[in-house]
Amino acid sequence: MISSIRTAHRPSSLLPAGLGLLALVALLPAAPASATPVREPSPRAGAQAPARFTTPAERRTDERLDGLRNDPARLKAFFADLPKGGDLHNHLSGAVTTEYLIQLAGENGLCIDATDTAVRPPCGPGARPAADARTDTAFRQRVVRAWSMQDFPAGQSGHDHFFDTFGKFGEATRDRGKMLANVADTVVEQNQFYLETLVTPASDAAKKLADAVGYDADLAALHRKLTAGGKLDKVVAEAVREADAADAQFREMARCDSDRPAPGCRLPVRWISQVSRGSSNERVFTQMAVGMRLAERDPRFVAVNLVQPEDGESALRNYRLQMRMLQYLRTQYPDARLTLHAGELTPGLVKPEDLTFHIREAVLVAGAERIGHGVDLVHEDDWQRLARTMARRGVAVEVPFSSNKQILGVAGDDHPFEAYRRHGVPVVLATDDPGVSRIDISHEYQYARATYGLSYPELKDLARASLTYAFLDGGSLWAGGADRSGHHPVRVCAGSRPGVAKPAPACARYLADNAKAAAEWRQEAAFAGFERRYGGGR
Repeated sequence: MISSIRTAHRPSSLLPAGLGLLALVALLPAAPASATPVREPSPRAGAQAPARFTTPAERRTDERLDGLRNDPARLKAFFADLPKGGDLHNHLSGAVTTEYLIQLAGENGLCIDATDTAVRPPCGPGARPAADARTDTAFRQRVVRAWSMQDFPAGQSGHDHFFDTFGKFGEATRDRGKMLANVADTVVEQNQFYLETLVTPASDAAKKLADAVGYDADLAALHRKLTAGGKLDKVVAEAVREADAADAQFREMARCDSDRPAPGCRLPVRWISQVSRGSSNERVFTQMAVGMRLAERDPRFVAVNLVQPEDGESALRNYRLQMRMLQYLRTQYPDARLTLHAGELTPGLVKPEDLTFHIREAVLVAGAERIGHGVDLVHEDDWQRLARTMARRGVAVEVPFSSNKQILGVAGDDHPFEAYRRHGVPVVLATDDPGVSRIDISHEYQYARATYGLSYPELKDLARASLTYAFLDGGSLWAGGADRSGHHPVRVCAGSRPGVAKPAPACARYLADNAKAAAEWRQEAAFAGFERRYGGGR
């Protein structure tokens, strides 16, 4: 059974059936001819982000963006059309639209009880069929409010209402493939090119194994007990079967093998295994081990993350222990990647001392390659040194603005977004739980523009960063990933121009062999067309 705790399949191919890379590139819009770039500083007063080179097309597009500031409809269209990289911080069950979850609940014969929680039939006293929401508008709106942040009730904190939603709709989230079809189409429609989404693999089997083995403070001994007799491998095998079933359901739902495939069929998707940080020590360690072993054995799974409220009693008490667990397991599974919810805390939510070390431990002890949220940065001990360390190591921060505002009440100048950027820490924008939050990634980019005065080139760099720091397999389109003064293609693609012409044969082979580079190429081609549309000229 799939866990419903704030809880990813990928289509079996990067591209739709029957559409090769060269054919796809040929269909993309042409770009304006390149021109000598001009070095420009960030336009935001007081901003200390490094200067970058901008092209004439970028400057014209930026001027167009400035010209739309008093035209809300066209400004919204601009951000909808803007190529926006990938979403690296996305919980599948929280990403599905609330209306679709209600539809799934009805299709599966579930009931909605007096607390607005989806439960299995028969419908007891005070409950009614979820299918009633199809025709009863008032009932449907009541469930929407209970299952999302829409008009959340006065008297309840955003933090509590947000996390409560997952327990209410959890029973409706069993059809992973169907949910992914819903989310993948949305991601493509938002002009994104990649998705990493979180799910709890083989939840019941992992729980049973943990309970059977028990806890041992000697982590090496505990790991040996889990792997003895192939016990851990059996759980991993169940997770693979679960993923296969979701794969098949997705492909059927999205019509991927038909002559009318849904947009989501061409989206590369990878799963991140989530660990319930509020569980017992043996369950936390077992889920970590399952996720890491799975990441080394199934290319659909790439990383591990910790979920559930970071301010929960058990999560706070065991935080340092959990970082040490990850530190040990990374020695056993060095190819597994790690991104961690860390620093999703504010003063008043936890004791002052709990604000001083969570990001630091995630980076320096667990070895996280990305950090989710990182809101309490400036409360960390010697935070500026920590930020410089993150910049030097290329540890990116996943920033979901709406989630931070709804859950923690942190926004605008109170958010460390600018502090990270000033210190050179890579930043990527993300949605977190767009279905629950009732937003999309375009909203997050538009918020960044309105709140921090970002220019079009800065928005473009955020989109590029979300692919640079993705856990997508293969080499990058950019030499060295992406340096701070500009993006320079790898040598084999240096003479090719996305959106202008097909890649040279050697470059085409490189793109075919490297999924990350292929996604970045698609985005660059999309940027070329976008800048021609909004910047004009050639």
